[in-house]
Amino acid sequence: MLPNVISKTITLEDGREIIIETGALAKQADGAVVVRMGKAMLLATVVSKKEAGEGVDFLPMSVDYQEKFAASGKIPGGFLKREGRLSDYEILISRIVDRAIRPIFPDDYHADTQIAITLMSADADVLPDCLAGLAASAALAVSDIPFNGPISEVRVAKIDGQLVINPTPTQLEKASLEFIVAGSEEYILMVEGEADEISEDEMVEAMQLAHEEIKRHCQVQKELTKAVGKEVKREYNHEKSDPALYEKMHAELYQKCYDVVSKQIANKSERSDLIKAIKEGFIESLGEEHEFESSLIGPYFSKIHKEAARNLTLDEKKRLDGRKLDEVRPIWSVVDYLPSAHGSAVFTRGETQSVTTCTLGTKMDEQMIDGAMISGYNKFFLHYNFPGFSTGEVKPNRGPGRREVGHGNLAMRALKKVLPKDDENPYTIRIVSDILESNGSSSMATVCAGSLALMDAGIQIKAPVTGIAMGMISDAKTGKYSILSDILGDEDHLGDMDFKVTGTEKGITACQMDLKVEGLDYNVLKEALYQAKEGRLHILREITKTLSAPKPDLKPHTPRSFIMTILKELIGAVIGPGGKVIQEIQKDTGATIVIEEKDNAGKINIFSNDQDSMNAAISRIKGIVAQPEIGETYTGKVKNIMPFGAFVEFMPGKDGLLHISEIKWERLENMEGVLEPGEEIQVKLIDVDKKTGKFKLSRKVLLPKPEKTDN
Repeated sequence: MLPNVISKTITLEDGREIIIETGALAKQADGAVVVRMGKAMLLATVVSKKEAGEGVDFLPMSVDYQEKFAASGKIPGGFLKREGRLSDYEILISRIVDRAIRPIFPDDYHADTQIAITLMSADADVLPDCLAGLAASAALAVSDIPFNGPISEVRVAKIDGQLVINPTPTQLEKASLEFIVAGSEEYILMVEGEADEISEDEMVEAMQLAHEEIKRHCQVQKELTKAVGKEVKREYNHEKSDPALYEKMHAELYQKCYDVVSKQIANKSERSDLIKAIKEGFIESLGEEHEFESSLIGPYFSKIHKEAARNLTLDEKKRLDGRKLDEVRPIWSVVDYLPSAHGSAVFTRGETQSVTTCTLGTKMDEQMIDGAMISGYNKFFLHYNFPGFSTGEVKPNRGPGRREVGHGNLAMRALKKVLPKDDENPYTIRIVSDILESNGSSSMATVCAGSLALMDAGIQIKAPVTGIAMGMISDAKTGKYSILSDILGDEDHLGDMDFKVTGTEKGITACQMDLKVEGLDYNVLKEALYQAKEGRLHILREITKTLSAPKPDLKPHTPRSFIMTILKELIGAVIGPGGKVIQEIQKDTGATIVIEEKDNAGKINIFSNDQDSMNAAISRIKGIVAQPEIGETYTGKVKNIMPFGAFVEFMPGKDGLLHISEIKWERLENMEGVLEPGEEIQVKLIDVDKKTGKFKLSRKVLLPKPEKTDN
């Protein structure tokens, strides 16, 4: 019996359709949908336990987005030939969905929840990442899991001056801005993307258009929920409560917390110790035997502390560390800090510090990408490391987590917009940011340090990039709000918005925004963007005191590059049989040589730390690719002696026949004792056979012609 499939269709302005289906696949999950667009198909499932774990006071949710290689007719590379751990790209999409979905769950819902989104079928003209959030929300919409949705995600791009929703990959190549925007019918939840130095108004315009499309997606999901009969969600009770305890704690501790935050202590550890002492004092005052629920003391105290800190900012316009709302913490920076690195910088802002290196490599150092949808090579990548000691914690080093991948990607997006074009930059560039201290926005410190490291390395970027993290504390009842520049870690925790913006003096290059509050007004958003601009420009003025423009040359120990273009037909001559020729050149000169066919020609990149080595390699290659000219004289080396003459290598890789009749003016009966293998002689190219291409040489024409004598 065929399943009862229920489907709904979303039609985009250009006529393309997004179809949401449920009822055919994965029916044992709490919710499952298939989202189609063209040939692309995503399966999204959600499963959530009925009860919360003991003592859990948060939402333990995981979101995994995975692209099956079979979806695009490919077999995975590597030894195992199967999908393994999520790639960085899949992790980034998982994070985007997580950041959009997590805020729509009720605050008191704490059951283990898992959302899985799988690309089952690919379409070269459809980017599936912008459908993942819609698929996840639709799976929740057809389940009985409580959530305050629906939501959706779209990609918005400006192409040839026009804003486009969910563009094709070909269209996206020409985009001047590209954002993935998530939201509900009422408000924006998440924004992430990059741009070519755009204005703040352009960014808001793009977000508004995206939100209009999102509203339509949400309406269709509501229709789907009604069609499957899932309007009523499951009942749950995941939180204990003790009103008497909360009232007692609030009465005794609120003012104490307010007094501590009012001191506006800049040092994070000192401030934390004073707050911790209040909590410990209260626990001691209760004694060992008391009538209250002990497990609630921690959550209730955090709530009271958060309320006190928020009210300080809303009522008195004061911040935890004593700064003004738009004030950036003190900054210091240096470049060329690590003498052996190709480029390095230290950037410190308040209690956040990044040591960043820039390493330049050859084409052979490019990163190979083997994905279901994306394959190829990447010549610019940025790695971000966040060790435990940066926050004074003990944490085992288990490799980069999702947070590290996400922060590194944001910084990479910010910086790649100012790099030289590929045809102007022969190098593979790796940026590594090691966070040595952290108290707010280490990803933005990475952007600043990365700019300095690139300029220190001598990479001719268009302009330095800086970044700032913005926050907001608001009260919907009173309408009060405060926008905070360069937020602390504590301000990020207690605030309603985390908004990171990067850019040059000219405009925005990347952004990442997460909202924790409903109904952010676009005028408030504009105010935050323009306040962020002032902060970015202030940081820019500070770092340019250290280094204002790229250094004119590379470091002495950085590999130099020389680019040559040769005829396509000569690529084989440079490589030689089995790579023999190019390997000999590299061995003899010490240079690294990369050759490829591009634009119907041979492109040769020569890398070397030594100029003499570089010159020797260039000379050898020029000798191979130089075209012999009839009438030119060459110094050749005798390779083989034959009865009818000798074969002479007169140019690298080019042999010609020196016939016995062309050696001397005098007639030679045989070759015995005339020439020796390895002997160097002067020869002239006198002809090239038009049919065979063989070279004919002469030595005698370079010798004086003997005068005739009378007998």
